[in-house]
Parts: sequence; structure tokens; C-alpha cells
Amino acid sequence: MVKLIHTLADHDDDVNCCAFSSSLLATCSLDKTVRLYSLSDFSELPHSPLTFHTYTVHCCCFSASGHILASCSTDGTTVLWDTQNGQTLAVLEQPSGSPVRVCRFSPDSTCLVSGAADGTVVLWNAQSYKLYRCASVKDGSLVACAFSPNGNFFVTGSSCGDLTVWDDKMRCLHSEKAHDLGITCCDFSSQPVSGGEQGLQFFRLASCGQDCQIKIWVISFTHTLGFELKYKSILSGHCAPVLTCAFSHDGQMLVSGSVDKSVIVYDTNTEDILHTLTQHTRYVTTCAFAPNILLLATGSMDKTVNIWQFDLETPCQARIAEDQPKQFTEDWSEDDVSNWLCAQGLKDLVGIFKMNNIDGRELLNLTKESLADDLKIESLGLRSKVLRKIEELRTKMKTLSSEIPDEFICPITRELMKDPVIASDGYSYEKEAMENWISKKKRTSPMTNLVLPSVVLIPNRTLKMAIDRWLETHQK
Repeated sequence: MVKLIHTLADHDDDVNCCAFSSSLLATCSLDKTVRLYSLSDFSELPHSPLTFHTYTVHCCCFSASGHILASCSTDGTTVLWDTQNGQTLAVLEQPSGSPVRVCRFSPDSTCLVSGAADGTVVLWNAQSYKLYRCASVKDGSLVACAFSPNGNFFVTGSSCGDLTVWDDKMRCLHSEKAHDLGITCCDFSSQPVSGGEQGLQFFRLASCGQDCQIKIWVISFTHTLGFELKYKSILSGHCAPVLTCAFSHDGQMLVSGSVDKSVIVYDTNTEDILHTLTQHTRYVTTCAFAPNILLLATGSMDKTVNIWQFDLETPCQARIAEDQPKQFTEDWSEDDVSNWLCAQGLKDLVGIFKMNNIDGRELLNLTKESLADDLKIESLGLRSKVLRKIEELRTKMKTLSSEIPDEFICPITRELMKDPVIASDGYSYEKEAMENWISKKKRTSPMTNLVLPSVVLIPNRTLKMAIDRWLETHQK
């Protein structure tokens, strides 16, 4: 379900943080540099590494568009970079000059938070690059920060173990001891928790710390009803301090990295461990999920960044896929055909169809002769009804085929894609067709005929969701 597909080993010292945009991966290190890689083939961009910081770079993050990257350092600055050319857009100096340990963009990228070793937290206007508000926590260094998905508030974590919640005007809403030995990281799930009162949104927050624990919290906040933070559960698995945690983009998985050198992936619905990854040889310091495709990056004090690919989109989506009937009749199993017969009021024929192993493809090939001679259906009226229903299915299939948008069609098979992947030429293909192309042909692009720089195929989750939405709309 998850496999290591690439390892980056360009940094000369500990990797402190990694972050994804829709097309890029950024990493930063104790070696004072920030590096940028393309997700199409994991090659480093021509203008990388980005060099400005004079000391350790602790954290990096992308704006929502991916056009701006922020990085912060022990040198007391947070630098904004243009990701398209590597140019410096702004240098934001922490008012106290203290080492900046964490930085985060708001969901709409209008604001940027920077937290420092002296406990100061600054809210910057990310468009004018001006300081908007400044505050501080009572004790410890600020080492973690996360915005709520709606941007109405953000949470900071300190080395003394306090979680502090701030609204968008930098007013402190709440503070409590979350981890006895200090917080190391925190992250919000992008998906609201169901079950709240009308007009009240609940968000899931994960925090981890030096106490070897990952804690799950549920937070609600509105300007009228106020704020509430509830402890929910502890995720077990690590035997040493947990240094990093992050939710997948759809909120279905949570990943963590630890001093025990392992990476653990959890199902957020069941809180079960899905995977334990043990490729790193030193402390795992950072982990991040890509926003549009299911890639996971993990960084370590072993100076490497590992890239992992998930075969299934998420555990939840995998379960849903198992429960749903297939969209195309020709892909139906014998059980799908049985369910269809029942829905059409033809339950009495289920046994006959089962006995003759009629699946979707065989169903579409049935004729009045085969119904009478092979399936031994004696009633003329029953045979006629079955044929009418089958003809309706055929007509539906033809209508679907004629209306399929070009971007949903695989360039190789010329059919609607069911499992689209992005190849290193930037085009999307049906996974099985592209795998066969690569195994039987030279490493060339089906579209450009140029040599493929990489044979890595990345699931195109965004396209898959668009196809599924189109199918739902057109099959009603």
C-alpha cells in the first residue's frame, strides 16, 4: 500500500523540515540552505539551493498558490522566496532578533506567523510584508504552529509543553499544558469533525512532544459562542520522543516521526496503525503529505528525505470503493449483475445468471438466442424484459462515451481513465496502460516521443476526483 520511490540526499547536514505545494517539494537544513524539487521527477530546480540564511534553517512552508515559500532561521529572519525564480521577495526580521523556529501561512496566505525562541509570536501581513501584531507566551520557545482550516484562529506550541490558541487579531483565547516535557509539532486536519451544533464547526488537532505521545484534540470556535478545546485520545506506537506529525490533505491519515527513527501512519477514523516505516537511520525530524496526490515526504538527521507513494488514495476511500458498485457495466462482477437483476425486478433470474457465471461483460453480450438456448429462459415476456433492460445499459454506455471530456480520456487506450497517474512528461494516463507501455516500449513519452526522465508514476488524485464527480452527475 505504501512504497519508497525516491531518496533525496543533497543536504550536507540534518534535514529540519519539508513542505509540499501542488508541484514542488521544499526542504531545509542545518546546512543553512533551502532546496526545491519538482514533483514530476524529483529533480532539483535550476535556481536551487536557495541561500540567504546565515545559520540553521528550521522551517519552511508554501503559500496556498505555491508561488511563495517562507523559510525561517536561527539568524532571526523569516525570508519569503519566489519559487519560480528563487529570488528573495522580503526579509522579515523578528522584532526581538531571537532565532525563529517556526513559520506558517494562513489558509488564504494573507497572513504569516513566525514564532521565536524567546516566546515571541508575530503575525505578518504577507502581502505588504509589514508587521501586523506581536505577542508572546509566558514560558519557553515557540516551536510549533498551525492555522485552523477556516483561518479564524491558530495554535502555537512551546518547548514548555503549552498549547496556546490565538484568534486572527492575536488575542489569546486559551492556553493549557498539553505535553509535560515540551511540544515539538502540531497540525490541524483540513476536514471538520461532524456532529457539531448548527453553525458551529469542530476541528481535529494533533500535537506531539518529548513525552513520546501524540494527542488528538477537538477544537471549536466562533466569535459569538466562544472557544472550546477538548482532549480526545492518545495515539500509541512510538517508544521515544515524537518530533513531527502531519495530517493527509483529506484528513484520513496522520503521520508521525520520532527519535526512535521510525515513521508511523495512522488511520484517523479508527486510530489504528496502518504502516510503520523504518528506512531512516537517525531521528525523523519532519514529515509532510502532498496536497493533491498521495505522496509522503519524511526527513531525518541522516541528511536524507524519503519520498513514499501510496497505492490506494486513503483507507476511507478504499473502504468506500469496496462498497460501491462499479460505474461501468462491463466491469461488473457476478454479484454486481445479481444486484442489478434484483433492482430491475428480475430476482428470480439471479440463480440462473450465477450458475452461468454472467458478469458485466457477458451481460452486455447476451442476445435473445443465448437467453433462450444457453440460459434456458422459457418465458418470452421475461426474455424481452431482460433484453430491454440490457439495451438501456448499452445506450447509457454509448451516451457516456460520447460525452466524456477529452481530459478524462487516456491518450494510450482512448478510454475513460479509472486509475489516472501522472508520468514524468507531465501528462496523465491510465495506470495499467502506462505501466504496460513502459515495460514493453522504450522509456519514451506516448505524447511527445521524448525520453522520459523518470518512470515514476504518481496517482493523479485531483483528476480521479473530477472523473468520479462527472460520473456521478452523468449516471443519475
